[in-house]
Amino acid sequence: MNPEALATAILAVLTPIADERRPGEPLEITAADIVLERPRNRDHGDWATNIAMRVAKPLGTNPRELAQQIADGLTAVEGIASVEVAGPGFINVRLDAAAAGALAKVIVDAGEAYGQNSSQEGRSINIEFVSANPTGPLHIGHTRWAALGDAIARLLAASGAMVAREFYINDAGAQMDRFAASVVAAAKGEPTPEGGYAGSYIADIAAHVVAERPDLLSLPDEEQHSVALELAYAYQLAEQKQSLSKFNVDFDVWFSERILHAKKADGGPSLVDEAVDRLRAQGHVFDHEGAVWVRTTDFGDDKDRVIRRSNGEYTYFAADAAYYLNKGDRGFEHKIYLLGADHHGYVHRLKALAGAAGDDPEKDIEVLIGQLVSVGGARLSKRAGNIIEMDDLRNWLGTDALRYSLERSPADSPLSLDPELLQKRTNDNPVFYVQYAHARTHNVGRNASDSGVDRSEFAPELLTHETEAALLGALQEFPRIVAFAAEVREPHRVARYLEELAGLYHRWYDNCRVIPKGDDPIETVHRTRLWLNDATGQVLRNGLDLLGVSAPERM
Repeated sequence: MNPEALATAILAVLTPIADERRPGEPLEITAADIVLERPRNRDHGDWATNIAMRVAKPLGTNPRELAQQIADGLTAVEGIASVEVAGPGFINVRLDAAAAGALAKVIVDAGEAYGQNSSQEGRSINIEFVSANPTGPLHIGHTRWAALGDAIARLLAASGAMVAREFYINDAGAQMDRFAASVVAAAKGEPTPEGGYAGSYIADIAAHVVAERPDLLSLPDEEQHSVALELAYAYQLAEQKQSLSKFNVDFDVWFSERILHAKKADGGPSLVDEAVDRLRAQGHVFDHEGAVWVRTTDFGDDKDRVIRRSNGEYTYFAADAAYYLNKGDRGFEHKIYLLGADHHGYVHRLKALAGAAGDDPEKDIEVLIGQLVSVGGARLSKRAGNIIEMDDLRNWLGTDALRYSLERSPADSPLSLDPELLQKRTNDNPVFYVQYAHARTHNVGRNASDSGVDRSEFAPELLTHETEAALLGALQEFPRIVAFAAEVREPHRVARYLEELAGLYHRWYDNCRVIPKGDDPIETVHRTRLWLNDATGQVLRNGLDLLGVSAPERM
């Protein structure tokens, strides 16, 4: 019996009690409103609920009295061993061994689908993250957002949402001109221009550009600039894509900022031009001193924003507006932005923009701000000179250790990674601890096969050891953990769950044998325990996959 089935059973018992106490006034709750929690002390049962305390007042009764009525009704439900009332009205439910143990077969039969749920079904979500300028290599800050953004997208997809991972390419504006000028200067062997990009990676790009266009330096200055810009841009963007792919992060959409500023093929207005008109139609645009403004203060912004200056030039806010509207035009009703620690000022601005566009700022847009991350002993990039590169971190610590460690802490907390710990093959290293538990399940399976133990029998009522009850209880929680982590955008909840599950598995392994001792015969309990072993391996594997981390079969 899973939590959903238990909640349904509680509702079935509660409904006639409520009807008797309030004839003609149905109690408007659903099974989803019945909160079930795992008691900290397993002596108190498998599940606890406070539903009696929540509904006693509207039913005009004492919470403990109502809890006892519900408890009496639940004792007749198949799969429930006992029900007790505690404190002011908590209901503690203990499942019988067969009902609890049946989960092992459910998980093995479900395979990769176990943990998937429908909590986000019907939602179309665009999640934008990393979005670095194509003017240099990805750095440690991008690395944190790459891990978190991808994990959030995986969780949302596992919860039924239609998800698109999107990278916004900042390929318009002054930074691109400075980038091109820096590459041309490097090709000529000249110093980096003022405000330009330094580092040996620029020299590498210049060498690539010259190899592509040997006639570069013989071109007129203006043409040198444009040719260098396009070739250098394409080269650097390809490097970023390759870095992300090696980090197990692949985007569905690479959106060029240039698209927003480009005139239509028929000479019609650009998306930025149209954005001003669309916001004006919503009634939130006004003209002042020759400039065009958006009245974002109507939606909580600290000041109104200029969208087009008096000289006719658009501001960055104009591109933000056009981009936001374009996401909606592409069918995404919910937009998630993952921004760095230096972008706090964007939160109110983007939410106000959603409001000005006619959307609900509290529902249709979400802005997550990540805090800084540091790595003890990490060296600045030799190529870039002033950053710690993603590729250097990945080569040093490994994709699995780096992703897992970046995802096991909340995004809004500063994070300092210990490279010495992350390279240890001991239980002190969280990712090793979880991966080792998964590898151990496969080792048990291999040894079981060699010993003649298979899954030809399944008797869940035999899974009665206290470590089995604890392990089954944790396995049952996985779909709820996935759904909740998706809802609150917190992959670290999955990581911490996996660490707890790994600990419970290791304790079970120490206490319950899958393979008989010596010449003892193979019994049904051994075959049944193999189901539990394999179920645990499946959940560990599914959880690691949600984090973009591998699940090795041998370690």
